[in-house]
Amino acid sequence: MKLDGINIKTGIGIISLIPAFLIPLIFGINQYLLTVLIITLVFIIYSSAWNLLALSGQASLGHAAFFGIGGYVSAIVANTFGMPPIAAIPVGGLFATFIGVLIGFTCIRMREWFLAMVTFGFAIIAHTITTELSWLTGGWDGIPAKRLIPVTITNYIIYEYYIMLLIAVVVVVIIHLIKKSRMGLAMEAIRENELEAKVMGINVTKYKLMAFAVSAFFTGIAGALEIHHFGYITPEVYGMDISFWPIIYSISGGLFTVGGPILGTIVITFIWEVLRTFGLMYERFILIGVILVLIVIFLPKGLVSVPEKIKSRLRRF
Repeated sequence: MKLDGINIKTGIGIISLIPAFLIPLIFGINQYLLTVLIITLVFIIYSSAWNLLALSGQASLGHAAFFGIGGYVSAIVANTFGMPPIAAIPVGGLFATFIGVLIGFTCIRMREWFLAMVTFGFAIIAHTITTELSWLTGGWDGIPAKRLIPVTITNYIIYEYYIMLLIAVVVVVIIHLIKKSRMGLAMEAIRENELEAKVMGINVTKYKLMAFAVSAFFTGIAGALEIHHFGYITPEVYGMDISFWPIIYSISGGLFTVGGPILGTIVITFIWEVLRTFGLMYERFILIGVILVLIVIFLPKGLVSVPEKIKSRLRRF
């Protein structure tokens, strides 16, 4: 059966995750490699969540707010009530959802970039509140968080890696199902033309809020997973770079596609780490910027469109 463009793009993302199951078996317990892979998986979840919000025609420049809220709430709940991280993580995601819906209610009628600026401002507010509530959050010093898998367990990072991988796969599958569902079709219609979507009988407010809720939930999950990996969280989690990375990954890989955020995260992270091994610390920011500009100019549909480009070129010969 011939695959259409959408299935190809989805397949690229899923196929790119398959080798991830084999990496620890091939390279063994390499602490550095597994740490990079774990953070990559976290940002695949995060980027996929941001991209889902973009699918509904809503833009966010402050998604780090939900990332940080999920992390802080999960850490505080785990520390206060003695809950295992695996149980506290969904709590962080649900609290991020609650905040996301509140922001959605407030800004639902705003155009894309007005909403983007509101979310950017909210990330700054969340950062400020976190530092002021030092009795709860530890202020600028932050607070410790329980490790997802205790370091006292032999080969703990292997178990942690496969848990992260399993969660990432589940999240990607859920987002794929949402995109193919009635909800996903409604979100795409809203993005293309909100007025026409209303005329067609689509409840624009409902689906925009649903997009915000789901995106905030998975972003909160990603934030909680990261801090339970590192075992510590500080207000730096609200940093501007944390808000911009999912945008960079999604645009590089392919906006509005399931495979785009996955492929973009993997490729950009690989380039980033290779440059770091060559000692290019500040220069890599410039190079990543150049790569992003080139992708936008020559591959506006992202890296997932490369097979289509090759296929169309071959047809000319």
